[in-house]
Amino acid sequence: MIITYAMRVNRGERQYSEDSVRAVRVGSEWLFVLADGLGGMGHGEIASETAVESAINRFQWDPDRRQVLCNCINSAQEAVRFRQKDNTELTGMATTFVGLRLLENQAEWVHIGDSRLYLFRNGVLSCRTLDHSVPQMLVNAGMISPDQIRHHPDRSRLMRIIGNEWEDEDNYTFSQPIEIQEGDSFLLCSDGLWEWVDERVMEALLRESESPLRWLSCLEKAAVENGKGKNLDNYSGICVYVR
Repeated sequence: MIITYAMRVNRGERQYSEDSVRAVRVGSEWLFVLADGLGGMGHGEIASETAVESAINRFQWDPDRRQVLCNCINSAQEAVRFRQKDNTELTGMATTFVGLRLLENQAEWVHIGDSRLYLFRNGVLSCRTLDHSVPQMLVNAGMISPDQIRHHPDRSRLMRIIGNEWEDEDNYTFSQPIEIQEGDSFLLCSDGLWEWVDERVMEALLRESESPLRWLSCLEKAAVENGKGKNLDNYSGICVYVR
C-alpha cells in the first residue's frame, strides 16, 4: 500500500495561527500529528509547536514501538509542562493534540481535546474521535445531537488538554489498532475546519478528489466559504490516502 498526504495551516480571520502540523516517516511507519493551541490560555502557538515537535522527536528515537504513540503524547505533555515551569509567561499555555500512526497494514491514533481524526472507508465515514468537551458530554448523555456540537455556546469548553496537570493516565483517548485497507482515507483537523464542514460534505468532497491535496483544498474552500465574516478560527488539516 502507498501512503500519500497533504497538510495545511491557515490563520483564518484571526491575527495569527496557533495550530501546528507535522508528519514523519521512520522505516515503514508514519506519524501524523496536529495540535491546536488554545488562544484564550495565552501562547497557544508555543504550546502547539512544543507538543508537535516533542511527539515527532519521540517517535523518531523511541525503541518501544508497541507503546510509541502513547509515549509520544506523554512526551508532548511533559514538554509543555516543562516550558510552563521554566518560563512564568508560559504558565497558562495549552493545546489539543491528535496523532495517527500507520504501520504495515495497521493504524492507531490518540487524541486529547477537540481536534479530530476521521476515518473514511469506501468514501463513507467509518468512525471519528469523540471530543473531550462539554457539548460531547451532552451528546453522550443524550441531551443534544452530534450535529449540535458545532455551534453550541459551550463548544470551546474542553475537559482535557495538554498543558493542564494530568491526575491519571486516562486523560487522553487511545484507539485499538485497526486493519487498514486500500482506499481508506484519514482526516486530522482542528475545530476551525470541522466546525464549518459537516461530515456529509467531507464525504462528497472526498469522492470528488483524486488526491489528498485536492481533498484538503476543497475542505479548506468549504470552511472559508461557510465561516467567512464569522470570525473564522485558525484551521488546520492533514489528509492521508491509503492506496
